[in-house]
Amino acid sequence: MPKAFILLFAPFDLCYAGTMMSSSHPHPAGDEPVTETQDALSVGGDSSLATIGHAMTRMRLLIGRRFIGRMALQRIGTGLELSDLDAIGVIKRIGSQQEVTVGTIAEQLRIDPSRGSRIVADLVKQGLLERAASQEDGRRSLVRVTAAGRKVLDEIEAIKRETITEATAGWSIEDVEAFGRLYARFTEGLEAQFKRFEQDEG
Repeated sequence: MPKAFILLFAPFDLCYAGTMMSSSHPHPAGDEPVTETQDALSVGGDSSLATIGHAMTRMRLLIGRRFIGRMALQRIGTGLELSDLDAIGVIKRIGSQQEVTVGTIAEQLRIDPSRGSRIVADLVKQGLLERAASQEDGRRSLVRVTAAGRKVLDEIEAIKRETITEATAGWSIEDVEAFGRLYARFTEGLEAQFKRFEQDEG
């Protein structure tokens, strides 16, 4: 698989968050020096920014329809729901960085803790998640993905690969590599804006 596709996978996960930003761009204020990028935008970048904004709107609609998750559920053929995939995905995304509890999952999914507890309990019952004692605090119960759960995640990743491959069919390797690099960079910019927004809210 081309390296460029690997670059696409991380930002592609952002699609599930439905993150949006304005298609407008900030203008230089006061005596701030105008950078080369800002100057380029002021000359002819408005149409390009509008194109990006429109593409983001279309992407948001696709995100809302959850077509990748729905395809995964259809292919897996189990009694899972989209919220179940979301919960498993949380553990996959942050499990290597920190211990994951039911509260962590609820916080990441922005749902009520009681709902998070029910989702986890159901996934444990299906054998996709398991509970374990925390190494930092034995009184705290953690949640981990089982081998069966990892198989579900592998299936979702396979569908992502197929989706990206089909969407970029006919592209040159150079175009795919450039898109992967720029899409990752764009997503990092959105994430930075979102972090600042949350800090300002707090």
